[in-house]
Amino acid sequence: MKLTGIKPHIKTTLGFAYQGDTRDLIKRMPDESVNLIMTSPPFALQRKKEYGNVSPDEYVDWFINSFYHDFHRVLKRNGSLVIDIGGSWVKGSPVKSLYNYNLLLEMCRERKIANKKHKFHLAQDFFWHNPSKLPSPAEWVTVRRIRVKDSVNTVWWLSKTETPNASNRNVLVPYSDSMKHLLKNGYTPRTRPSGHQISDNFNTEHGGAIPPNLLSIANTESNSYYLRRCKDENIKPHPARFPVGLPEFFIKFLTKPNELVFDPFAGSCVTGEAAQLHNRRWICFELSGEYLDGAKFRFEARRVTKKETDKYSQSLFK
Repeated sequence: MKLTGIKPHIKTTLGFAYQGDTRDLIKRMPDESVNLIMTSPPFALQRKKEYGNVSPDEYVDWFINSFYHDFHRVLKRNGSLVIDIGGSWVKGSPVKSLYNYNLLLEMCRERKIANKKHKFHLAQDFFWHNPSKLPSPAEWVTVRRIRVKDSVNTVWWLSKTETPNASNRNVLVPYSDSMKHLLKNGYTPRTRPSGHQISDNFNTEHGGAIPPNLLSIANTESNSYYLRRCKDENIKPHPARFPVGLPEFFIKFLTKPNELVFDPFAGSCVTGEAAQLHNRRWICFELSGEYLDGAKFRFEARRVTKKETDKYSQSLFK
């Protein structure tokens, strides 16, 4: 989707990235034009980050007042909104803030805007586990030793209807060795100790296993093409990038080729890269021109191969 009256910072065969405030740029987007909003907004952290973030006490009001209506407006009726949102700790205390859960509740509360009722449904809650994350918060984990490391983000999959477009056939993962053995040698239908009835359909080969809602994807990028090119051009990389496997999973799960993916907090355009690689149209907004200067490297002629970007599937859900 190309916006009229404004020049894109990045342009590819499938997408556009624009520099500016999402609250302004999104007004240019048509109603019900987006199949998937896939984003990771600035988290409500106590410590201020260079890319900007709102305090936990202000976060829910900021998000609802700034983005709720337009996100609902531009999303197609059968589309999805996926928000990766990490947790936060209460300042000076070893207990967690509930801001991300409060945001979920507010997003799913019915609202009346322009005499029309609006509401998001929680299609499913996901949890992104980053096994490579360093122990944090240090005060409670490595100093006082009264908490374990915080390495899971909540990921809310929201939708305008109870039946958004989705197909888990597009995100099947390799069978475990035990399942391969079962498929090869057969399984006798019986009732499990829990009372769950296992039918003979359990023996059917479906090409892979249905993934769970725990996504284990290590965020260990250290020498990627993006980082090397940023170093070559003396451009500071975005400091809070999620791994390409995260948007890639939801893009494959919730959209079809040539449908439109939108990231309103694009950073270095990881969502745009994943959409481009899987033949989806995309549009990204980012406030920082420097971050978009670096994001251009994701779309240079030297394209990352699908083999490289599919590495997440080899370790996902283990």
